[in-house]
Amino acid sequence: MNCLYVFFKDADKTQGLAVRRAANLWVGREYNISKMTFTKMMFTRKTLFVILAIAQITILNFSSAASARPMKLAVHPTNSNANRPICPTEVSINEQGRPYYEGGYTIDGSAKLDWLAGAFKIVASDEFSVTWGAKLQQKYQNCQATAGIAKSEDEPFQGHSYLRMQVTKGKVYLILDMTAMYDANRLTPVIIKKEVKDGNPIWTWAGTD
Repeated sequence: MNCLYVFFKDADKTQGLAVRRAANLWVGREYNISKMTFTKMMFTRKTLFVILAIAQITILNFSSAASARPMKLAVHPTNSNANRPICPTEVSINEQGRPYYEGGYTIDGSAKLDWLAGAFKIVASDEFSVTWGAKLQQKYQNCQATAGIAKSEDEPFQGHSYLRMQVTKGKVYLILDMTAMYDANRLTPVIIKKEVKDGNPIWTWAGTD
């Protein structure tokens, strides 16, 4: 009996030790799994943040690039003779849309024309239009011509030329005119700023969508 008692007692100790070892192994395994899971979750979270940040930057850059709208005004001289005075062939103007807002849009514009003329000033203005004028540079003093929008973002412009130029009698006039313009709701856009900055025309107009 004593032998059996010792045998079973030793067996219980061995079994208990095995159980404890198994439990420790399981706890360790669970700890490692939990640690791996947490690490994976943190990695996934960081990766997601990086992806979102890249996506946001891409969208902002794309929006900025898409809203810029360089325009070309083609110049058409009035004299077709071979000895006609020197005139520019085109004039570059920039317009850029502001960030989208519900119900409408706003366009900022500017024309850097110091290569063509001296300092501009506003010579006429009313509810629907504004005209800036300046004295031509000596090179173009005898030019007689008109100009209108020919390209927008390097694509042929098919719409109404709300930006126009007149070159006559030693002066040049840039005209922003909303006459006959209309937006998606068939309303006439409104000129909300017409100024001169560093001798060059700047403007802002807006419409509804």
